[in-house]
Amino acid sequence: MRTVTFGMNISIDGYCDHTTFNPGEALHDYFTHLMEDVDLLFFGRIMYQLMFPYWADVARDQSGTAEENRFAERLTAIDKVVVSRTLDQVPGNTRIIRSHPAEALAKLKQQPGKKISVDSVSMLPELIAAGLIDEFHLVVHPVFVGKGRRLLDAGSLQENFNLKLVDTITFKSGCVAHHYRKQ
Repeated sequence: MRTVTFGMNISIDGYCDHTTFNPGEALHDYFTHLMEDVDLLFFGRIMYQLMFPYWADVARDQSGTAEENRFAERLTAIDKVVVSRTLDQVPGNTRIIRSHPAEALAKLKQQPGKKISVDSVSMLPELIAAGLIDEFHLVVHPVFVGKGRRLLDAGSLQENFNLKLVDTITFKSGCVAHHYRKQ
C-alpha cells in the first residue's frame, strides 16, 4: 500500500495563502527533496490552478533560480490528478476526477507505486476522516497573516487526529518544517 503525504506552507496563525509567503531557495530544495519519493500528486482545483501553468512555464523556460527550476522540473514531471467539477481539460500528465475524492484516493493508494502527495486544503478534512493521510509536512513561516484560507476550519473534524512528530528542520529564514505521522 502506498503512503499518502500532505504538505503545506502555513503562517504561525494557521493560514495557508501562498501569496503571503516567500519560500526562498532552501524551502524549494526541501520540497523538491520531498518529491523524490512521490510519483503522483493529488490536487484540488484551487491548488492545481495556483501551481499550474506557473510551474510548468518555469520548468519549460528555466526562468527561475536554480532551485526554483529544479522544483519546477520535478513538479511538472510527476503524474497529477486534479479533483474538479469545473475544469474541462488539463494538459500533459494530468487527469481529472469529477467527484468522490476520498474514494478515488483510496483506490489510488492501493495501486503499486511510490508515495502520493496531496495538496488540497478543501479536501483535507474529508481525507483525514477517511484515514487516508499517513504523513504531514507542515512548514510554518514566521508571519502572522490574519486572513485567507485556514489549514482547517473550526468544526471541520469530527474528532481529534493525533500525530507523532518524526522530524523538525529549522531554516535560516526562520521557517520550521515539521514532519508528522499518524499514530
